[in-house]
Amino acid sequence: MVHQGNHPFSPDLTASGLKDARQVWWNLHPATLIERAVLNGQGRMTPEGALAIETGRFTGRSPKDRFIVSSAQTEKEVWWGDINQRISAEHAAVIHSDIMEHMKGAGVYVRDAFVGADPSFRVPLRVLTETAWSNLFANNMFIRPSVVELMDFAPDWHVICAPTFKADPARHGTRKSNFAVLDFDKRMVLIGGTGYTGEIKKGMFSAMNFLLPVDRGVLPMHCSANKGADGDVAIFFGLSGTGKTTLSSDPKRQLIGDDEHGWSDNGVFNFEGGCYAKTIDLSADKEPDIFKAIRFGALLENIGFEVDGVTPDYADSHITENTRVSYPIDHINGALEPSMAGHPDHVFFLTCDAFGVLPPVARLDRATAMYHFISGYTAKVAGTEDGITEPTAAFSAGFGEPFLPLHPGRYAEMLGDRMESHNTKVWLVNTGWTGGPYGTGHRMKLSTTRALLDAVLEGKMDNLPMTRCERFGWEVPTQVPGVATEVLNPRGTWADPTEYDAKADHLVDLFNANFDRFQEGVTDTVRAAAPKAMSAVS
Repeated sequence: MVHQGNHPFSPDLTASGLKDARQVWWNLHPATLIERAVLNGQGRMTPEGALAIETGRFTGRSPKDRFIVSSAQTEKEVWWGDINQRISAEHAAVIHSDIMEHMKGAGVYVRDAFVGADPSFRVPLRVLTETAWSNLFANNMFIRPSVVELMDFAPDWHVICAPTFKADPARHGTRKSNFAVLDFDKRMVLIGGTGYTGEIKKGMFSAMNFLLPVDRGVLPMHCSANKGADGDVAIFFGLSGTGKTTLSSDPKRQLIGDDEHGWSDNGVFNFEGGCYAKTIDLSADKEPDIFKAIRFGALLENIGFEVDGVTPDYADSHITENTRVSYPIDHINGALEPSMAGHPDHVFFLTCDAFGVLPPVARLDRATAMYHFISGYTAKVAGTEDGITEPTAAFSAGFGEPFLPLHPGRYAEMLGDRMESHNTKVWLVNTGWTGGPYGTGHRMKLSTTRALLDAVLEGKMDNLPMTRCERFGWEVPTQVPGVATEVLNPRGTWADPTEYDAKADHLVDLFNANFDRFQEGVTDTVRAAAPKAMSAVS
């Protein structure tokens, strides 16, 4: 039996591998999906109209259980290792067959969507889910076709998500009962044993990170992006805690997207049709745009509640620190639709340096930008994770290493080429500590970071005096309007400059140790852009 939503035609799910399903719910309206989730006891409504659910045992991705199917194409192109693990085509076929047998007896929610706002590069996608709320997530996060586009919709990729299907490692070749499998020959993402919705979006992001560079010459990026009133474009790379969402949300600029983009010969385009934001400690004061976006159609995950049982308590982390919300991008006032713009004028690498070593802003040349893009540095502070008692360096290549099927040097080379072709400037922005490391110094003021970003975006930085940092190879301004001069030179903010030098050389050593695994995939010019300890400089 087929229950149709806004799709007026009979479905054909043979391409997905599904035959003789007991029930198929096809492109249902969000209101119907929310109603079904509540009636099935799988969620509750908040006073603002959002649906709140719990994803079960998994409240985040499981990187060790992500696999890529071995094939002639992937063996040639994929950067195999701890991030990109092989699974055989035979095991993937058994998983696909078994997961389809599992789903057809319970009924399936189907969602047709696009990945990629630029019609020249978009991928038609069909998502099959076991639960109504997973289908609502797909509706929020992917680009929603019009009724006309649905009339002759032909999917190129399929995502199949069954949280209650448990793999048998002996039969299926997995590590445990949960898995996310990318099959580039069959053009499928298979997800089982986990209800964490982020696996759906990141599965397709990983696919795009392979398809676009290899087949289309497009640079995929794990970043946010916005557009100014004059049409200028900025993109923001940064790991968790660096301020990517906060700094890209600017009332003076239009949001292009908050997480996944491509940079083609046409410019920048969003992969997604929505946003997936963290909600831990969320408030109207801290993140007004996100707070206001949590209304009917939004999906809250793993949050806590006030004593009434329906009012969200965003400070409650008893389930997880990784509480989340997904919502369509039009829930953000002033979001750009379609989510496309021209070539970036500026690229920002955001880092939260808990060692207190890096400057609040620095300008990078091509080789230095490529080196730091591959490094993807930030730092974690005490208390953020079990066992962390002092600042700890964290590196993630391309600021999204878990989603990069290719060697990070290939993405960096594409970034460098685009910098030159479009005269794009790259900046490092430290939103972390100054005056000393975490525990001694203090966090960079948000007002200082905003003033520095404004100076860059308004062109005020172009003619300011710069000094070269021999240790890290970038240029640092010696004065910026509206910013205290003393904060621009991190060494000068420390009570004892010799302690700064020791800590800076320690960070240089961490950078170089991390970069060892990338040496064979980059040019001599990029290798030469590595930071140097003062003993090597003098």
